[in-house]
Amino acid sequence: MQLALLFGHLSILAVGGASSTVPEISRQVVSMRHWLTATQFAQLYAISNAAPGPNMMIATVIGAHVAGVEGGVVATLAMILPAGVLAVLVSHVWERYREARWRRIVHAALLPITAGLVVAAACVLLRQSDTGWLTFAVSLLCAGLSWRTKVHPLWLLGGGAALGLLLL
Repeated sequence: MQLALLFGHLSILAVGGASSTVPEISRQVVSMRHWLTATQFAQLYAISNAAPGPNMMIATVIGAHVAGVEGGVVATLAMILPAGVLAVLVSHVWERYREARWRRIVHAALLPITAGLVVAAACVLLRQSDTGWLTFAVSLLCAGLSWRTKVHPLWLLGGGAALGLLLL
C-alpha cells in the first residue's frame, strides 16, 4: 500500500517524465522511509536506466527491492496509471485550446520547470554515487561535453565506463 501511494502521488508530479521525480523518490525511499541507502538508490537507478524500457523503471526496481515481484508490479502500475489517466484528460483540453494564448504561456513555463527538475535529479544522483572527486570530475566533463558539443551520448557513456574501469 505504501508503494502504491508513494508512486501514485509521484506519478502526478512527474512533469517531464519520471526522471523529474528522482529527487523526491530519493528523499522518500532513502531519507524518510529508509528502504534503501543512498548507494543502493544510485545503483538501482543505474540498473533501471541500463535496462531497456521506459525511464520510469526506477519505480519498478525500487518496488521489487522493497516487496518482491508484487512490489515491482504495484510500483509500476502506480507510476503509470495516474499520470496516464491525467494525460488523456488534459490532452483533450490541450488540443481544444491549441491557439489560446494561455496554452503558449503554460507550455513556455513548463520547459524551465522540467529542465530544473532533471538537473536536480542529476545532482541527487551525483551526490549519492559519492565515489570521490574523480567520479565527480568525469560526470562534470560528460555533462559539459553533452551540453556544448554534438558528441553522441553513447560515446560519453562508453568513455565514462572506460575511465571508470581504468581509474577507479
